[in-house]
Amino acid sequence: MAGPLPDGDPAPIDGHLPVGSASLSKGRDFGAYVHVPFCRVRCGYCDFNTYTSTELQGASQSDYIDEVIKEIQLAQESLVAGGFPARPLSTVFFGGGTPTLLPATDLARALAALSDTWGLSAGAEVTTEANPDSVDAEYLRALKAAGFTRVSFGVQSAVPHVLATLDRTHDPKRVPGVVQAAKDAGLEVSVDLIYGTPGESLDDWRQSLEHAISLDTGHISAYALIVEQGTAMERRIRRGEIATPDDDLQADMYELADTMLREAGFDWYEVSNWAKTDAQRSRHNLSYWTNQDWWGFGPGSHSHVAGTRFWNVKHPAAYAQRLSLGESPAAGREQPDAEATSLERVLLEIRLYGGTSSAGFDSALVAGLIGDGLITYEAARAGQLVLTLAGRLRADEVVRRLM
Repeated sequence: MAGPLPDGDPAPIDGHLPVGSASLSKGRDFGAYVHVPFCRVRCGYCDFNTYTSTELQGASQSDYIDEVIKEIQLAQESLVAGGFPARPLSTVFFGGGTPTLLPATDLARALAALSDTWGLSAGAEVTTEANPDSVDAEYLRALKAAGFTRVSFGVQSAVPHVLATLDRTHDPKRVPGVVQAAKDAGLEVSVDLIYGTPGESLDDWRQSLEHAISLDTGHISAYALIVEQGTAMERRIRRGEIATPDDDLQADMYELADTMLREAGFDWYEVSNWAKTDAQRSRHNLSYWTNQDWWGFGPGSHSHVAGTRFWNVKHPAAYAQRLSLGESPAAGREQPDAEATSLERVLLEIRLYGGTSSAGFDSALVAGLIGDGLITYEAARAGQLVLTLAGRLRADEVVRRLM
């Protein structure tokens, strides 16, 4: 289970947004995130808000989508009460956990409720995450028939001993078949990888990249392993059972990924994400990085609407109880001030292929970043701060220097 929720102000019991905030949504896209917090087993590195069957403690997996639909109804009431403009959903994303542990009919019902409430814009992107061992061809066809357009497979690695360290249960030999089944169903496919696992060599990582590229998908994500406090992996490292991830090796792995993916026809568009075409980028994740509006449904979900950030209670049982009483499941919220908003904008935009505007930054500071090879000279001349490959590896440092 994830760590504690953020500090913030108490959220109102009816879930209504601050009076007068509707005007701040002008010009922003509107998306939905649906969190499905169920997993068959807990991966040792994961600190997401997820629960195995033995941890549900009174919550019902079979009733879960009915609860999500109640929250959708409350969200609509809140938006209407706040005078928000009617906006169709431009993106929908089902994440977890493992959304595909639920029957395809459950995911279809949730998507239908979202569509019935707000509508879907023309060409809306509708994605679900999936483990390779949690779906088959029939399930994937059902997703497509329900209106899903994209599936993101958590492959993580193609090397058995790396998967074992991560506590991943799928057989890498099954991945090509399930990816092909998704494509045959008419779904766009993304593959997620993790690099820097204890015991993973550069050759192991090369093998995983070759495997992912051979799947012939339009999108690949590659994330450096971060050892989070309180996870099983952190405890194993503390006991000396496995090594701490090596920062220098992770940097070598990132550079290898960028080289191999570029040679395979992928372009980076966010520090950890590559796509073959603009149309195959994750539009839902881009909405986060460009500060659009989205409403997150489910326990522990976070939302951002009209400059207000709010988050739900974490446990599925507490979430269900709130909704059974007709109350919002929101646990807290905040309205970042101008300084915090500016910092967040730079923090997010600097990770994107287009970078962030150089307006307002000291010219000597920008020159120093150029001199250190962290941002490109050409983009800076045009008024944008765009990370070089070295800058992508040190993105957090770039932000600290800028702010």
